[in-house]
Amino acid sequence: MGRAFQNRKESMAKTAAAKTKVYSKYGREIYVTAKSGGTDPNGNLALRGLIERAKKDQVPSHVIDKALDKASGAGGEDFSTARYEGFGPGNAMVIVECLTDNPNRTFGDVRGCFTKTKSKIGTPGSVSHMFDHCAIFAFKGQDEEAVLEALMEADVDVTDIEQEEARITVFAPHTDYAKAKQALIDAFGELDFEVDEIQFLPQTVTPIEGDDVVVFEKLLDMLNDLDDVQNVFHSAELPEQDA
Repeated sequence: MGRAFQNRKESMAKTAAAKTKVYSKYGREIYVTAKSGGTDPNGNLALRGLIERAKKDQVPSHVIDKALDKASGAGGEDFSTARYEGFGPGNAMVIVECLTDNPNRTFGDVRGCFTKTKSKIGTPGSVSHMFDHCAIFAFKGQDEEAVLEALMEADVDVTDIEQEEARITVFAPHTDYAKAKQALIDAFGELDFEVDEIQFLPQTVTPIEGDDVVVFEKLLDMLNDLDDVQNVFHSAELPEQDA
């Protein structure tokens, strides 16, 4: 599981090129999360994690505050979630998560990215069953057994725990996100989470080679350039770039 997670992190590193695009995506996600679960981060753990992640990605406070102010007011934009699935170059599986105020436009834009890179967009569920939908938390620590005990006492269905050097990574079902995070905070105090998010992790990876590498990277770039796209998950294992 850790290798697939690392592949995901490496692919993310090259997609967040434009800061304004990053700010826009965080602003939209903070707005939706606050609108649905409340604007108080202490009572909305998903919002709290999102704000912490935004700050680590150097999103300015005014962007975060503006999104919270919009969420606390009446009315506002009506964003809904949308998820698209398909197969990219080399037959690697791809999941695209969006927040949109116009599903027809968003579907057309996402489908265009697939079509222009000789990829195939599929029906809902066509590839997601080959991914684990996980809550992931990573933080400094060495007592793996104490972490497991705290989570089990809170009735969290832990999928996996990895310890590498002085870093512990916890994987749990996405439905246990809030319960797992609260259990960790209750047991170990205010942790500085290096990772605190929900992801789709592929159960198997698909090596991408030859001409497919360039086309697959083009697909990722095109998708991440769309304003409505929040996250792109995939099973591709791309060749390591030379330093």
